[in-house]
Amino acid sequence: MINLFSSWKQDLPAGLVVFLVALPLCLGIGLASTALEPRLFSGIIAGVVGGIIVSIFSGSRIGVSGPAAGLITIVAAAIGTLGGFEYFLTAVVISGVIQLISGILGAGVIGNYFPSSVIKGMLAAIGITLILKEIPHAFGYDADFIGDEAFFQMDGQNTFSEIVNALSKTSPGAILIFSLSLLILILFETKSFKKIALFQFLPSALFVVLTGIIVNSLYPYFMIDWVLDSKHLVNLPKAENMQDFIGFFTLPNFSVLSNPNVYVVGLTLALVASLETLLSVEATDKLDTEKRTTPTNRELKAQGIGNIISGLIGGLPITQVIVRSSANVNAGGKNKLSAIFHGILLLSTVAFIPSFLNKIPLASLAAILIMVGYKLAKIDLLRKMYGLGWDQFVPFLSTIIAVLFSDLLIGIGVGMVVSIYFILRRNYKNNYVLKTDENEICIQLSEEVTYLNKGSIKEELNNIKNNSKLYIDGSKCHEIDFDVLELIQEFIEYKAKVKNIEVKTINVPKIKS
Repeated sequence: MINLFSSWKQDLPAGLVVFLVALPLCLGIGLASTALEPRLFSGIIAGVVGGIIVSIFSGSRIGVSGPAAGLITIVAAAIGTLGGFEYFLTAVVISGVIQLISGILGAGVIGNYFPSSVIKGMLAAIGITLILKEIPHAFGYDADFIGDEAFFQMDGQNTFSEIVNALSKTSPGAILIFSLSLLILILFETKSFKKIALFQFLPSALFVVLTGIIVNSLYPYFMIDWVLDSKHLVNLPKAENMQDFIGFFTLPNFSVLSNPNVYVVGLTLALVASLETLLSVEATDKLDTEKRTTPTNRELKAQGIGNIISGLIGGLPITQVIVRSSANVNAGGKNKLSAIFHGILLLSTVAFIPSFLNKIPLASLAAILIMVGYKLAKIDLLRKMYGLGWDQFVPFLSTIIAVLFSDLLIGIGVGMVVSIYFILRRNYKNNYVLKTDENEICIQLSEEVTYLNKGSIKEELNNIKNNSKLYIDGSKCHEIDFDVLELIQEFIEYKAKVKNIEVKTINVPKIKS
């Protein structure tokens, strides 16, 4: 918790933005995951535990954890298989134990082997998916829940058919609120607004939400037909008293431990949640403006602790999630205080002011998420990846297309296969030779260095002591994979300066900016 409050002026506003993004996602994922036994609050519990508990134990400064849309199908099926939500919670606890053990055993090293092109394709795909999925909500068509990432929806529609349906069932009130919300978000991105002191501390998302509430409350006086009813607003469960609030929490039923299926479900949850977490960690580290590295084994242990606690009190399984993490980065979050603050806001607001939150129009939240999506999928990224050559661009584009027309994990799998094909096609050889002499280290790269060598090179660079001299000799190297070049360049530009390491490169090409 060292220096937790060192950047509180940036972290508190960022935490507020993440809270506004996370609130509808937690509710939507909670409802979709427990459709057979509606437990809306289970998503909120996971968001609170992910925000507070996981952040405390995690080594990530800007990653945000909570319920993940990618687990909805698995969770819904598991509840049916095990015979009830209370039994499913036992599987969540088991998954947490497995993750904790995996982190202790060093399984987090897997996160070093996701190609850069696939990670960037995943980020762009999530951005495009966010934009497409929120268009219906912008028009006031709220049949699907906010936060759905799958192409094929649970209501039988898909991403594109949902947009077509929305165009024939528009709500003028929602469209006006969305338009005003988007205008506010765009204005806050301009230099003139960024110079205003008030707007430097209070985030644009807060003004978006307040504008949506005010405009909808004025409709009865001017355009009564435009009023948005409860199905177009946030829909939090409300407790009349403390006993009702405690009733939102559910304890696991451990009698299911005699059922072998609970261990199968627990293992499945652990594998999928860990994979999504490691993907998010790698992606979030790339978004980090300070290029800090998240210790993946520590992250798995933190996720395991979080899932144990979430399962014990009635929450859904937790992963680190890209949408919330990228919202944190874009809002200026610098330290884990922003994630912790978002968790505190989730807990306190649903406990004390649910009626106020239930006035927030989904159209306002759609505008916030569309802006998050736009920042993840800027056209400049497409141009940059194309300029890096086919071996980077084809896996990047394949990942985008596969994620858009399936889901996150399938899309990543397709991208990995395409990327590995290009790597194998180069017929690589190993790797590098390390020479040390007191405070002087020489890394001599061999004829061909591939992304498979990224993990070991990354470990060597991280182990170099402060105030050392480092020579990276590429004079014998005919080809260096882009991921390794990116790793070396980021080390030179950021970590070497922090550790006062003098770096000299010999025939190591620079990445095009």
